Amino acid sequence: MQTNLPPTPSKGSQPQPFFEQLQQEMEQLLDRFRGYPSVASALPRLGLTSGLHPAIDMAETDEAVEISADIPGVEADNLDVSLNGDVLVIKGEKSDARATQDKSYHLIERSYGSFHRQIPLGFTPVDDAIDGQFADGVLTVTIPKPDEAKTPNRRITIKAK
Repeated sequence: MQTNLPPTPSKGSQPQPFFEQLQQEMEQLLDRFRGYPSVASALPRLGLTSGLHPAIDMAETDEAVEISADIPGVEADNLDVSLNGDVLVIKGEKSDARATQDKSYHLIERSYGSFHRQIPLGFTPVDDAIDGQFADGVLTVTIPKPDEAKTPNRRITIKAK
């Protein structure tokens, strides 16, 4: 069975980052309405994006914020999690361990390279209280809220005119 893959862009003709991001966002938006898988997920194998962008979940309770990031194939030694004021910074690198000798790849969907995510928290946490776990390619960081960030939500009454 032969597949017709689109040609890979030449190394000298890289698209501008602004237009690349705009194209990805438009394709994701249109695909969401059509119910298709994201076309933007195919762009890395076409050479149109670089690096990784780990998916994250961020959950909040009255007591803490929990952030989970999918980072499969990355070793714990290649992860750097830090706090910059009220921003959690997750950096890392996934090495390309493929042996390219004697092989002609027809399709490459797996991403390699470095990544950098910044997640604003909205409060400055206490450093000693942060807990981080990394297992089975999932990073989980639990950040307890300081007392000043635990203020309850106040309901605002809206008056109809």
